[in-house]
Amino acid sequence: MQASKNKNTQKAEPFYRLSVPQPTSSEIINEARNVLRTLRTRRPFTPTDDQRKLFGSGSSRAPQNRPPSVFSLHASSFDVTESRPVSGVRLSPLDHKKVMSINLNQQCALATKKRANGILESFGSSIASRFGRAILPLCSALKPILVTFTKDEDSSICLPKPPADATEVRKVNSARARLFRRTSQGNFLSAKMVSPDQNEENPDSEEPSMKSNLCRSNDNCLAEQRSHTPFNDDSRQLICNEHISRLEREDFLKGTTGTFFFQLGGESDQMKKPGTSSSWPRSTGWKRKVTGLKDETRLDKSEEEEIFWHRKILPILHELEKEDDIENLCLACTKLYQALSEGNMLGKRFKRRSVLLKTLYKLVDVDSDPLCLKLAKIILAMKVDGKNLLSVCKLAFKICRNEENDGVIQNDKLLDCLLEVLRTEDLHKNHEALLYCMGAIKFMSGNAVLLNEMVNKGAIEMFLQLMKQINNNTKGNDIYFSKLGHLLVQLTATLRNLAELPPARQQLICRGAAAELCVALEQRKCDRDVCTYIIRIFSKLSSYDDFCAALADCSRCYMVFLALLNKHQKQQDLVIRIIFILGNLTEKNNQAREQFFKERGSVNTLISLFQTYHELDLDAQKSYHEGGGEERKHPKHPSEAEDVLIKLIRVLANLSIHPSVGAALAAAPRIVELLVTVLEYKSVDDCEELVINAATTINNLSYYKVESSAVQDKKIHIAEMLLKLLMSNNMDGVVEAVRVFGNLSQYHEICDFIIQKKIYKFMIALLDAKSQDVCFSACGVLLNLTVDENKRALLMEEGGIGKLVDCLEDFGPTDWQLACLICKTLWNYSENMTSVASCFGEDTDTLLVLLTSLLDEELVLDYSLNRDLRDYHRLYWEREFKPVAEKLLHRLQSHHSFPL
Repeated sequence: MQASKNKNTQKAEPFYRLSVPQPTSSEIINEARNVLRTLRTRRPFTPTDDQRKLFGSGSSRAPQNRPPSVFSLHASSFDVTESRPVSGVRLSPLDHKKVMSINLNQQCALATKKRANGILESFGSSIASRFGRAILPLCSALKPILVTFTKDEDSSICLPKPPADATEVRKVNSARARLFRRTSQGNFLSAKMVSPDQNEENPDSEEPSMKSNLCRSNDNCLAEQRSHTPFNDDSRQLICNEHISRLEREDFLKGTTGTFFFQLGGESDQMKKPGTSSSWPRSTGWKRKVTGLKDETRLDKSEEEEIFWHRKILPILHELEKEDDIENLCLACTKLYQALSEGNMLGKRFKRRSVLLKTLYKLVDVDSDPLCLKLAKIILAMKVDGKNLLSVCKLAFKICRNEENDGVIQNDKLLDCLLEVLRTEDLHKNHEALLYCMGAIKFMSGNAVLLNEMVNKGAIEMFLQLMKQINNNTKGNDIYFSKLGHLLVQLTATLRNLAELPPARQQLICRGAAAELCVALEQRKCDRDVCTYIIRIFSKLSSYDDFCAALADCSRCYMVFLALLNKHQKQQDLVIRIIFILGNLTEKNNQAREQFFKERGSVNTLISLFQTYHELDLDAQKSYHEGGGEERKHPKHPSEAEDVLIKLIRVLANLSIHPSVGAALAAAPRIVELLVTVLEYKSVDDCEELVINAATTINNLSYYKVESSAVQDKKIHIAEMLLKLLMSNNMDGVVEAVRVFGNLSQYHEICDFIIQKKIYKFMIALLDAKSQDVCFSACGVLLNLTVDENKRALLMEEGGIGKLVDCLEDFGPTDWQLACLICKTLWNYSENMTSVASCFGEDTDTLLVLLTSLLDEELVLDYSLNRDLRDYHRLYWEREFKPVAEKLLHRLQSHHSFPL
């Protein structure tokens, strides 16, 4: 900056004068270096609960108003009736014609069987013994046909007549009753369940165990359907694969043959030959029931499932019923899960599902977490619902509550099952089960390995989807709203743990977590637990610039934060984190500063908080002293009230960076008064960060010269408080006090105060500091002092000129901003000099040589630096240092008594 000439006197003006509308010293300093400074502070400490509970020890929920964390679980907690398999086919109601056709078909089947028995009896015992093994099971294997009536077929279908003899009908009914009794009595896993190999020993049996089991799982008795099917004498004979040779059967059970199937007798070979014709029955109903591809596939799968059940699953269930050793039970459960997965029997459509689950439920009574873990995994994989889903989620919760189980939980992949529950289960129907499921996942998130596993398995997306569902199902302050709040506590607590991981943070940003969390926060303002966890998430993530920018884009967040501060003003743990978040938002984002300031009641809320916690701090200090306690010496951590004030003042300091906001805050008497009060009753030894933050904020506000500036009104009192800080042994406090004096020394009253209190000597002494920042601040004060002609001679005291020259030599080539400030100070000092020697004394020659060297571009600009850094140095050298240094060198040379 070049010195301007006064048109009347033609004298060089000093670089700073209040009455002239030109850049002030503080503005000059601000151009060169950021005088208005934002503040950083530590993130509030978050304690961890000693025990894993559904709701932490600090929960605001009364015990009677929240679900329990401790409960007992037994086999009776599960309901076997809810475990029956669900049919995948939706059946439409039958009309009376169809019901009639079913009855006629059953009667037809009885007549067919009767005729077959009569034929065998007429052939004699020898023939009967030869063909009975094939014909009678054949009659049992055939299924009834559902005959439908159409206008065209009514006259062409001839239905067999039902047996006229009433005793025959009674025989049929009694046989059906015996069949149902056999399939419904006894233990599920009793010896009456015969394996396929056992069935081979009695080929004449019309009701093998396999058919009995299928019958039990179907409301329409499948055994009856198989044993009463119309048979066409003219068609090819049907042969059931249940009656293949013993050798083929053994091969099949070893896995070398295909599934059970029906084929026409003699057709298997003929159909492979091209051109071979077959005499299929012409009835469309017959084709649809016997040869339909879909029905055959379903039959094959059913028979295949039966074989797999008897070969693989049933032996394991027997082992689970008989075994007492925990380790062997766990091993059996592992084999069971693998077998069910191999047989594609996990889920709801497994026919033997109720038998399996009943066995597993009984094992819950065994007091073993490793065993219950394996049971929970299988039961969850079976897709239970209702009461059973709630009970198994409680079981998983109980297991995860014990931190010692984390190792086995990692190995058994319970997390996958619980995440599947969150993904598939209905929120309205199963919100209580989801509560304990989410609680178990929350416990898992306390383990670093499981926490990383959640991120890798896409858990964050599931959690945010669940949160969105909860947010969209808000119904006001009703019971359902409250229950969803319990679930939201578990969800947000888990997200808080996930926020520690960098990959999780990126996913939270990409998936819009900031906006969804703000919605939940706005809806749950009265739920302190939910608010606390969400605020903790923001407190952690807002420390990072990318998430802070995403949160700043949620325009309603400022309104929500202010509403929470007003509602929970004395909840220190909540208030301090909200203030910390606001400090992060306003640290680097000028738009955020403006948005928050424009929110209705923002400044009044900050003032109210300041007043509240200032009074709490005063009361704490008073009680401490009255109790006979000694002064705290270098406390490791500030008190709770002090910590709130530290972070609150930081928000004010960051807001004051914005020009219009800063000017408005400087004109707010209550804010300035509270800041000065901190300097009055607190020493830097009591709470260093609080006092330094207050001084920094005063420095920022003192930058603005507005007509109604409260800083200007209290400038003398502020200077007196700063003097106490200046004389302390805390170097950070000294530097901050010097910075404030740099702005306040614009006023003549402050300059007089500096001279009166000998503060200028302290500023000169600071020039010896080996810190560029300290020298820079001290030069700012000395620059303003040299504006007054009567005060310029003070630089000769304490060796001020020599120290300025030394600073220029030491820091000039690396800090052109500081070099510029030193030259401006020397320019003001030498305004009325008559000779260089009398003005600068023995430092004259050193100063002349130094200025000449520093103005040599080739010499001082290091071209070995990278281009960006070189351009940065060139910018400040050309724009700031060079103009002032050239003027100063010309003045020195013109007043020198001999040429160089």
